[in-house]
Amino acid sequence: MQMQDLLLRNVALPDGRAGVDVLVREGRIAAVGPALPAPQGIPALDGGGWLLSPPFVDAHFHMDSTLSHGQPRVNESGTLLEGISLWGELKPLLTQEALVERALRYCDWAVARGLLAIRSHVDVCDPRLLAVEALLHVKRQVAPYLDLQLVAFPQDGVLRCPGALENLKRALDLGVDVVGGIPHFERTMADGAESVRLLCELAAERGLRVDMHCDESDDPLSRHVETLAQQTHRLGLHGRVTGSHLTSMHSMDNYYVSKLLPLMAEAQLHAVANPLINIMLQGRHDTYPKRRGMTRVPELLAAGVNVGFGHDCVMDPWYPLGSADMLEVAAMGLHVAQLGSVAGQRACFDAVTVNNARVLGLEGYGLEPGCRGDFVLLQARSPQEAIRLRAPRLLVVRGGRVLARAPVQAVALELPGRPARVDFTLAPPARDEPGVAPPGGPEAGP
Repeated sequence: MQMQDLLLRNVALPDGRAGVDVLVREGRIAAVGPALPAPQGIPALDGGGWLLSPPFVDAHFHMDSTLSHGQPRVNESGTLLEGISLWGELKPLLTQEALVERALRYCDWAVARGLLAIRSHVDVCDPRLLAVEALLHVKRQVAPYLDLQLVAFPQDGVLRCPGALENLKRALDLGVDVVGGIPHFERTMADGAESVRLLCELAAERGLRVDMHCDESDDPLSRHVETLAQQTHRLGLHGRVTGSHLTSMHSMDNYYVSKLLPLMAEAQLHAVANPLINIMLQGRHDTYPKRRGMTRVPELLAAGVNVGFGHDCVMDPWYPLGSADMLEVAAMGLHVAQLGSVAGQRACFDAVTVNNARVLGLEGYGLEPGCRGDFVLLQARSPQEAIRLRAPRLLVVRGGRVLARAPVQAVALELPGRPARVDFTLAPPARDEPGVAPPGGPEAGP
């Protein structure tokens, strides 16, 4: 996709700056500041004082199963294990064409929501590697407008499933980016720990990142994240390893967690919670009170661990809802982790933007000069307001090129004695500037 030049005037930034202009030249941000001079011939758009954010990033997703809800039947118990069983029933029925079609449809949804980078796990336990080949095809097709990073994921256990380790290596040979695992689904705790060792060594040999489904359980004795931190430290994989889910930490003894958190920080582990799915699947064996299940996000943040949020599932055997909206993910994370302070709300916004970009190792991500000209204009005045409103995406831009646009959304009230136009934000709308097109105006180009 050809990069373009663009001048976006009068936006607010997540750090609190307002009335800022952003100039993109040759696909990169060239300047950020108030009242930038307009280079001749460069299209200019009025940001209306709305919030400009770097693109949303999803650090944990399953694109091979997305939009397959109801096939071959619905998950009646709503449990993780029934979802895994359903996926096992569906795998023999999959076709590459259906996998590609569903994944591309989801990528369309993602772009419309300003989600321009996704890390997707892809099951490698099917010896045909049908899903792997399908998502590698999708990765190439969407590369001009969306970064799709793939994780070789042995859904049925890399030791438990015959041939899974060789399948995983084949997937890496085909071009899959990251080594995955699921130690808590192996037959024993010892096998789980051994799988962590084998997979981390494989990643170290190949110079790859690691992302493990780790301790996705209500069992407080599921402690594979400790092994993951130890192997990360032993092999020098600092900053390249992610523990996803970590829901057992919700139920662990506080003293043990006080030891675990420094180990994770020392190893520079990333932690990815999946608020929508964790709150849906965990605590299913409880009566009342029911555990929330999501990992200890505030404590991880306080320990200096980089914490991201993932969507995990959309309309598949594990979750019947979803629409690629990372602000919905942030809002659920805010509620479940009780992060209602100003700093907590901002942390939840970071968990679906900058923190997830660190998990993926994205280069050139941000809103500073030299970064890629990728961003989303939100109908909100601050990150906190964006989460509160699940703010409409007015513009989605990649390399200076507009990928998606939408009009400012408002409701015209016809109340007796009080006609009004409501957009649900708290600040008054910015005034239009003469000579500058609004978002979606004709000067933007396709």
